[in-house]
Amino acid sequence: MADDVNSTIRNPTPPRLVVGISGASGVVYGARVLDALRELGVESHLVVTKAALLTLSQETDLSPDDLMSKADVTYKLADVGAAIASGSFRTLGMIVAPCSVRTMSEIATGVTSTLLTRAADVVLKERRPLVLMVRETPLHLGHLRTMTSLAEMGATIAPPLPAFYARPASIAEMVDQSVGRALDLFGLDWSAVRRWEGLNAGMTQV
Repeated sequence: MADDVNSTIRNPTPPRLVVGISGASGVVYGARVLDALRELGVESHLVVTKAALLTLSQETDLSPDDLMSKADVTYKLADVGAAIASGSFRTLGMIVAPCSVRTMSEIATGVTSTLLTRAADVVLKERRPLVLMVRETPLHLGHLRTMTSLAEMGATIAPPLPAFYARPASIAEMVDQSVGRALDLFGLDWSAVRRWEGLNAGMTQV
């Protein structure tokens, strides 16, 4: 028994986060999540949909290999026997960045057909944080009801919306702000986030 305890102390579980990238516009969010996790010393476990790779080719100059190289561990979409498909594999949770409506809807039903949605289902059943950076607008009633269902199951819906109080000077800064705020939900403090510190002293208060 003592040996087991000592083994646990010697080999603590490293901080790990599962990262899913689906086919919605905004694949740069997922890429920057991976960059942030590397800076923060958090082990990233990446699974990407085929549609996401198509989006990657349209929205960035990154190749699939470039994207995969940003992660510590990568998985094939069909590998439902992967480590992240089991609740016994300990993680901080999972972020899907960006999250398409199709992916969101599949997670909500619990009828998962890929490793990405299976991993998300595992995170929900283990009561770990699941953050979905949903990219779609406008939203019809079905979308909103699906989001409500996911929120009731414990997921966090976190659309990547710009924070203009941060005075972003570029698209890259807007992306990083959204990514950093999403990582806040896992207790991860990324230096790229510009945090609100109250009204400027020269501003008139009502």
